[in-house]
Amino acid sequence: MLKPPITLIDNWLDQTGSEELFTELLTTIDWQYEIVKMFDNSIIVPRKIAWFGDADATYRYSGLTHKPLPWIRALHILQQKLEVERSLKFNGVLCNLYNDGKNYMGWHRDNEPELGSDPIIASVSLGEPRRFIFRHILSDVKHEIILNSGSLLLMHEGCQQYWQHSLPKMMSVKSPRINLTFRHTQH
Repeated sequence: MLKPPITLIDNWLDQTGSEELFTELLTTIDWQYEIVKMFDNSIIVPRKIAWFGDADATYRYSGLTHKPLPWIRALHILQQKLEVERSLKFNGVLCNLYNDGKNYMGWHRDNEPELGSDPIIASVSLGEPRRFIFRHILSDVKHEIILNSGSLLLMHEGCQQYWQHSLPKMMSVKSPRINLTFRHTQH
């Protein structure tokens, strides 16, 4: 069966570490809503974000340009942990806050030019577990996983080229979730 090129590591962060990091980021980050243009309408994206990274790690998507905020200690520690454990290089992290199950992210690929032709993305989940679905762009085959607090999802080469992903609504979820997607932008 066709499956996306991913690795899911549950409990990459232990429960205590996950809870402490979740609380710290929830209360210290200046979370912002994004407004994007779609068909001449301004739409508020159903999540809040913050972009942190190296000074030159500007990131553009959905017609918006994000200048990085300087690394905060907690995010920088995670970046270093990922780089040492996985031999990967990341110069930025997109922090996403989903307040509850009404907040979602539709089908998309992280295939912006500044991420390179075949990017690897590391995604750390904190807070409320959520469904995460992949869909192959040619065959429409779907693959669903659950992202638990403290889990690490690695989206390897080929994932952004051939698979879309989404975080669907889950009305039963009443608590927030934070997702940290580490990326390497090229300049």
